[in-house]
Amino acid sequence: MKMSTEQTLILVKPDGVKRGLVGEVINRIEKNGYKVTNLKMLTADPSQLTQHYAEHKGKVFYEPLIEFMASGPIVAIVAQGEQVIEGFRKMAGATDPANAEAGTIRGDLAGEQGGKVVQNIVHGSDSVESANREIKIFFGN
Repeated sequence: MKMSTEQTLILVKPDGVKRGLVGEVINRIEKNGYKVTNLKMLTADPSQLTQHYAEHKGKVFYEPLIEFMASGPIVAIVAQGEQVIEGFRKMAGATDPANAEAGTIRGDLAGEQGGKVVQNIVHGSDSVESANREIKIFFGN
């Protein structure tokens, strides 16, 4: 059975950029055998963020999440490799850093979050469809 080569969008969120963790995240991606195929630093505009987080609109954390993600620079990364979507999500760890296992990005690097789950260093696409949609939001066609 042939494995699936995929692409995924990874975002290093403002807390990760502010704390100087971009290199560590990229290092972990590459050490796990994935290839970085596109990379840029930007301050996300509201249009990008509302598209990116559309499925969360109306949830209690939506507005704080949009505000947080617009609060400073982020680094958008396209990574490619065999089952990279699942692989990166395992590397990232649980969404809530308090529940993330040691050895994961969030488990090792999240630090004190002041009770704000939205500040969890990274985002990774959750499916091929999401990855395709999200890559277009941050990198265009």
